[in-house]
Amino acid sequence: MDFTKILKEATNKNKIPKFLFMLIGVFLLALNYNLFLVRNELVIGGMSGLAIVFNKLLGWNNQIFIYITSFSLLLVSFKIFGIKGTRNSIIGSLLYPFMVSFTSPLADLLAKHLVFEDFITTITLTSILHGIAGGLVYKMGYNTGGSDIIVKILMKYLHMSDGKAIFICNLIIILFGGLVLGVSKVIYAVIILYISSLIIDKIQIGISKSKMFIIQTKESEKIEDVIMNELKLGVTVLQAKGGYTNKKQNLLMCVVPTKDYLMFKEIILAIDKDAFCIINDCYDTEGGMTKKTAYGLDSLF
Repeated sequence: MDFTKILKEATNKNKIPKFLFMLIGVFLLALNYNLFLVRNELVIGGMSGLAIVFNKLLGWNNQIFIYITSFSLLLVSFKIFGIKGTRNSIIGSLLYPFMVSFTSPLADLLAKHLVFEDFITTITLTSILHGIAGGLVYKMGYNTGGSDIIVKILMKYLHMSDGKAIFICNLIIILFGGLVLGVSKVIYAVIILYISSLIIDKIQIGISKSKMFIIQTKESEKIEDVIMNELKLGVTVLQAKGGYTNKKQNLLMCVVPTKDYLMFKEIILAIDKDAFCIINDCYDTEGGMTKKTAYGLDSLF
């Protein structure tokens, strides 16, 4: 098996659409930065967040700060990780600072029409826009450089996990911003990061449209028959062995539309009240044969 060839094919698949979606994501990130974050002095991490802090503290120009730090960190990444390890950061490190400059006049124009009476609306819009933009960039396999490079360095030398390194990096920047801009800004930043992270996750892995059931039951034949012949759903029989009892048994695996989740579970328990079910979100199914009822399980009764 030529893994290098497989990896190359996977990387190059839909390359142009991925780049275009990434471009839209970076544009929205930069617009959100100029439109909401800079104007409201909201620091949610990253070099662009530090730019807001140093602008307040020392009067440094936001855009120049982002250009300098992005290019500097890109050079550091080349030194530490080489061209191969820096490849995914190059485009973002060059594109994001440019987009910050490019969207600044547009943000000035839109700001006149986006004045809200309550700050909650601003926080909500900021969170949604940041989440959608970040989701597009990360889903396409890119990043915007800057603090993402710092995260990679922390992972390499301090042996941190990806999530822990991101958390620590952003936490330091947010707390620094809180010292300069006030505690309320920290609270707003946490709210924005929480909401936007949920949106990023949904964009990256999708919204769960199905539930995957793995069922352990003494009535496997009855349940299998009902699933296939009455509910018109597909089912897979898995052979398993109990870790404690060493007894061989069959497990049933079935993917059910989320709207039918509760009804399906009740049907299983009606057949075998002692059935053991493991239920997980199922974000996507590819290949095979999927049977669908026209109106859902509830239409059967």
